[in-house]
Amino acid sequence: MHVGKRYTFKEVILWTRRDILFLFILASIPTVLYQILDWTWLILPWLPIALLGTAVAFVVGFKNNASYDRLWEARRIWGAITNNSRSWGIMVKDYVSNRHAINPLSPEALKQVHLQLYNRHFAWLTALRYQLREPKNWEAINLPHNREYRNKWFRVEEQDGNMQDALKAYLAPEEFEIVMSKTNKAAQILALQSRHLETLLNQGFIEDFRHMELEKMLVELFNQQGASERIKGFPYPRQFASLNNWFIKIFVALVPFGMLQEFAKLGDTFVWMAIPFSVLSGWVFTTMERIGETSENPFEGSANDVPITAISRNIEIDLLDMLDVSHPLKPIAVQNNILV
Repeated sequence: MHVGKRYTFKEVILWTRRDILFLFILASIPTVLYQILDWTWLILPWLPIALLGTAVAFVVGFKNNASYDRLWEARRIWGAITNNSRSWGIMVKDYVSNRHAINPLSPEALKQVHLQLYNRHFAWLTALRYQLREPKNWEAINLPHNREYRNKWFRVEEQDGNMQDALKAYLAPEEFEIVMSKTNKAAQILALQSRHLETLLNQGFIEDFRHMELEKMLVELFNQQGASERIKGFPYPRQFASLNNWFIKIFVALVPFGMLQEFAKLGDTFVWMAIPFSVLSGWVFTTMERIGETSENPFEGSANDVPITAISRNIEIDLLDMLDVSHPLKPIAVQNNILV
């Protein structure tokens, strides 16, 4: 997520420089042919092109609205994960106690039980964010211009490291082996949490009501994981994305021919103005398309994504502080005004 001031004009130009070069070549060819070789038959009436542009503008607006909805829903989901994680932390700390325990533990041993439940929750956050960062072939981060931007300006932990090493810090060896043998590792970690709660219930460290409340919280976490997986696994419909892209290409290809007629009315000297105005008109549409493209997959690891790595780190810091556990953790640093 970009957390600095607004993007500068220079940043936008650098981001879209390939489009600008393409549009410049596209506009220059018919203009040169018209002016130098006197191919006056190249001109097209502006009215049908303008009508097409109006239709394309509606399609682009529809896609960008849908893309923003996907991004905003993802941010709401991870806001709920943050709130429920804090709730989980305080419930574990206060509910799991010696009050009804068959064999009471010392305060330090009981704190270790709390820490084990906390660490398993951190493992769930870790597994979930690694799963959400797995590349899909429809994601825009795979495109050359986006990959180039990411490699130059910021790094994503989940794309540089691997889940296996990250999970070892949170899980006991036997639990680590169980989790790594499963397909959906985040779901299996929540299943281990539930199994541990059942053990604590049988040992009297929690009674029925508190066990039920803790299980409800696990169900909420399952729901939020499923909601995240739904956005990750179901792309913006390809028929809309593909046709939208082709409509824009057709429109920007026709714009120079319509511009020729309009500027030719002003005289031969003004015909060359068709090039910059064609580039500007096409650039607006191609840039809006790119904005929607980079917003529709909010977990792919781009500069405009939901910063799930930073959110996970903040949750971990909050819960460890809640348990009065000393730690060296600090919030994820912003990289060139980008938080991941």
